[in-house]
Amino acid sequence: MDKNMEQAIEEAREGIRAGHGGPFGCVIVRDGEIVGRGHNEVIKQQDPTCHGEIMAIRSACSNLGTFDLSGCELYTTAEPCPMCRGAALWANIARIYYGCTIRDTDAIGFRDQVFYNMTESNAEELDREECLKVFEEYENLAGKTPY
Repeated sequence: MDKNMEQAIEEAREGIRAGHGGPFGCVIVRDGEIVGRGHNEVIKQQDPTCHGEIMAIRSACSNLGTFDLSGCELYTTAEPCPMCRGAALWANIARIYYGCTIRDTDAIGFRDQVFYNMTESNAEELDREECLKVFEEYENLAGKTPY
């Protein structure tokens, strides 16, 4: 068994045994060293964004003092949902390794597949002109970061 995936599995076990949430554990690795870890804390935090990957990304960013995880790899017990995959992309994580598939996740009662299948949006444009003024203000700032 891969040593990093083994650590992700241990994170998942820690979370489910503590009643924090589903069986999703994750570690972030850079240069062979674990720099962040996390498990699903949706129930514990009463926050639907507290997936294992998100918690591990937050941990790695805090530990490394940066929002840019370029050169890092993510190991997780299940294929990341769209939110977590997006977070990994925003963090510039180089590679994702996962154990269980979305079908496996669906089989134990989670609904990740629904989000991959969504074709309709519940979002609509509102007050675009006013929001563009904020964008313009940001655009004119010196030293801005594209995140």
